[in-house]
Amino acid sequence: MPVGIIIGTHGEAARELLKSTEMIIGKQENVEFITFVPGENTDTLIQKFTEKLDAIDASEGVLFMVDLFGGSPYNAASQIALPKEKMDVVTGINIPMLLETLSMRAVSGLEDLRDIALTAGREGVKSLKQSLKNVEEDDL
Repeated sequence: MPVGIIIGTHGEAARELLKSTEMIIGKQENVEFITFVPGENTDTLIQKFTEKLDAIDASEGVLFMVDLFGGSPYNAASQIALPKEKMDVVTGINIPMLLETLSMRAVSGLEDLRDIALTAGREGVKSLKQSLKNVEEDDL
């Protein structure tokens, strides 16, 4: 089984990120998500993440993918992942990051997936006009 992925965001973004990604690359196994809604706290999120951990195969490791560095989903996931050797947390989740990470799970371990996620997340953020400028410069 590939590395497990658990997505955690404020509101319903985690659910929608996964749905959008699966619309592009198909249904994914060993992937779960949690939502963080008003009235919940870090303890609630730790419980939600723990329930999702029980629902996946974590034998190859788990990558938590969350929205904001320092946000509640990050803080909860960090408390779970920090003492574990085969777990990590990546922030700034976006569709390009999730697409690339899920696409590479079959041939990548946890550390490689973490690096893939970080690179894809950064490279997925672009400006139309800056991209066109770079293409024009390359043509010179």
